[in-house]
Amino acid sequence: MTDGVADADSRTPLQRRGQDIIDRLNGKMPSVERDPSVMPRIGVALGGGAARGLTHIPYIEAMDELGLKPSVIAGCSIGALLGSGWANGMSGEELREHAFSVLGTMRIIAGRLWGHQLKLGALLHNGFSVQLDAAHVVDTFLPNGFPDTFEELKVPFYVVATDFQSWHQVVFNAGALRPAISGSIAVPTLFKPVTYANHFLVDGGVVNPLPLDQAAADCDILVGIDVNGDPSNRLTRTNYKPLDVWFGAAQIMMHSLIAHMMAAYPPDVFMRPHVDQFGTMEYWRVREIVEHAAKDKDNFKRQLTRKIDAFIADPERTTATTLPHGLHQGQR
Repeated sequence: MTDGVADADSRTPLQRRGQDIIDRLNGKMPSVERDPSVMPRIGVALGGGAARGLTHIPYIEAMDELGLKPSVIAGCSIGALLGSGWANGMSGEELREHAFSVLGTMRIIAGRLWGHQLKLGALLHNGFSVQLDAAHVVDTFLPNGFPDTFEELKVPFYVVATDFQSWHQVVFNAGALRPAISGSIAVPTLFKPVTYANHFLVDGGVVNPLPLDQAAADCDILVGIDVNGDPSNRLTRTNYKPLDVWFGAAQIMMHSLIAHMMAAYPPDVFMRPHVDQFGTMEYWRVREIVEHAAKDKDNFKRQLTRKIDAFIADPERTTATTLPHGLHQGQR
């Protein structure tokens, strides 16, 4: 004891636990030394939600702040785009700064698109049906020097897209990276479908907006981040525009698909940030979107920390079953 205060090394487990609770209430997360030989493997599923998917960034930052790295990442739509950066070793802070630099204003977004030679001819498809080329968009907004293949990434990564012709999910985790991401983000009507690997690809959210099945393949703790939103702010609203109804109907469909996926692959930690105040295509509000989700970081840290501590303390724990990667290549 020194001046009536117990030295950190002499505190009882109850005292240490009490201090942890105080630190959390004060917004501080305790730094806990854990034996890396018993640390769980964490699988993370990053869902689709267009601009609302930028809320993934604070949760990635939260894992960085806890000193945690995922063992596997699975992404759909914008979750595939951001997930590829994370799988390549970018930190949450780096993803935040990159997003701010390329999406900060409408002028910046338009400038990057036109600067990447998205001429009028590339924007028009089948007469006056305006559709973006997903491959051009991916090339425009990925960082310079980004890898071309899955094999160059630092973390196993799975990208989910939809085969429009067969109505099936397609999962990529090997070979060319950019076409897989392009297919995953190709929102119908907004983007031209992507032809790749004998598939006619559209947005992965059409069949699997939160790919828990892919993230669960080789992990002990499964994390799901659903950025699709919820109906809480719409219950009394009636003044919908046609585009609102179109996107809203897609959200309802994805909400149902996510519920079924969660029943089959229950996540250990599940986050669903409230994002309905942000428009589906309002990418220029990136700073507002990220700061809004950042308020939930401590809650996410607490949930994830509890799961890790429970895993380490469980004397009967078993390690995750590793599936041969060949089972995931191409499609299921």
